[in-house]
Amino acid sequence: QVQLVESGGGSVQAGGSLRLSCAASKDSYRTYCMGWFRQVPGKEREGVAAIDSDGNSRYAGSVKGRFTIPQDNAKNTQSLQMNNLKPEDTAMYYCAARISTQNCSPDLLVHTYTWRGQGTQVTVSS
Repeated sequence: QVQLVESGGGSVQAGGSLRLSCAASKDSYRTYCMGWFRQVPGKEREGVAAIDSDGNSRYAGSVKGRFTIPQDNAKNTQSLQMNNLKPEDTAMYYCAARISTQNCSPDLLVHTYTWRGQGTQVTVSS
């Protein structure tokens, strides 16, 4: 069993930046796909970014050019760097992971992941 714990959420003004982190409890798998999702109450969870164990990252159109998954992470940790934040980015952000790297992208539905974190809140004010 792998536990994922997100951190780094908070409140910022529009145009600001935040870096979210997702720490995994163990590093037992040579291949993986890790995705970042966000959810606003009353709406479906939206995939925003994903990265596989080869370092290939993909982003949803709504965040492309503003969000990146940095490569300079501590062991067992993936991050999501969010720049030029907008009020519409306000949501609970979650990370999720699975062993399969097939079709690793923000289009993957959250239920296709094996492990999911509890989320960290991001609030962007105008």
